[in-house]
Amino acid sequence: MKVFVTGASGFVGSAVVKELISAGHEVIGLARNAESAKKISDAGAEVLLGGLEDLDILKQGASQADGVIHTAFVHDFTKYLKAGEIDKAAIATMGEALLGTEKPIVVTSGMLGLPKINGTITEESSAENSPRTSEASALELAAKGINASSVRFPPSVHDIGDKGFVPFLIDLARKSGISAYPNEGLNRWSAVHRLDAAKAFRLALEKAKKGAVYNVVADNGIEFKQIATLIGEKLNLPVTSLSGDEIEKHFNWMGRFAMLDANASGEKTKEVLNWKPIHIGLLQDMEENYF
Repeated sequence: MKVFVTGASGFVGSAVVKELISAGHEVIGLARNAESAKKISDAGAEVLLGGLEDLDILKQGASQADGVIHTAFVHDFTKYLKAGEIDKAAIATMGEALLGTEKPIVVTSGMLGLPKINGTITEESSAENSPRTSEASALELAAKGINASSVRFPPSVHDIGDKGFVPFLIDLARKSGISAYPNEGLNRWSAVHRLDAAKAFRLALEKAKKGAVYNVVADNGIEFKQIATLIGEKLNLPVTSLSGDEIEKHFNWMGRFAMLDANASGEKTKEVLNWKPIHIGLLQDMEENYF
């Protein structure tokens, strides 16, 4: 299968490219600049130059492929609504290029803030009111008959090279002199290793079920206080509870994310995709590779 991958040089996308190629697939990788193009080419993939706002390029890439995996996103959390609009237009464009075929498109979505069912975010938890619109966009495509599905990521997709929430917390602790957690710190974050996530993407593409939603979760729920405590221990900094206005003041744009509880289950996903996470968990990865 020839697969068009957006974000192909990124943290997750590069792992997806390697996973696909190692499984015998061909890859067309979207590259926004020469540096990204070299990374994609070096990985053994064909390069298509363009960005998420180049809709004609996205249409070209999707049309040339047998399937699409969409991992790209504008990771500017200070302009989250704008990033969502770009993402929505990109998904709609690529999906419509596949209209009238059974070619699959698998998009990336998140699970932070999704409603819990009996205390856990499951595959049945609705993303209808999620601030990230990618899953809703994929389900809109599925309603039109396009073979679209959604892979939900937990708050932490971890590995060496991570530039997400956890490195932000570590950097914040270094700058502020404390490793903080909100309130009692009992809210939980789920996590998955980047290489396990890449395999889930490949399986979701190969098994291609229209309208499917997958929770790609290895660590179901790690208390935020545990993460903060490990950071404090590694940096030899005090571990401190914050409350009220202190939370937003300390965590900045991440304040609302830091307070969310994302205890999640991926049991249905594991069963349906025959997906088995095999790599180290978040806390062990932090211990070994993040400091």
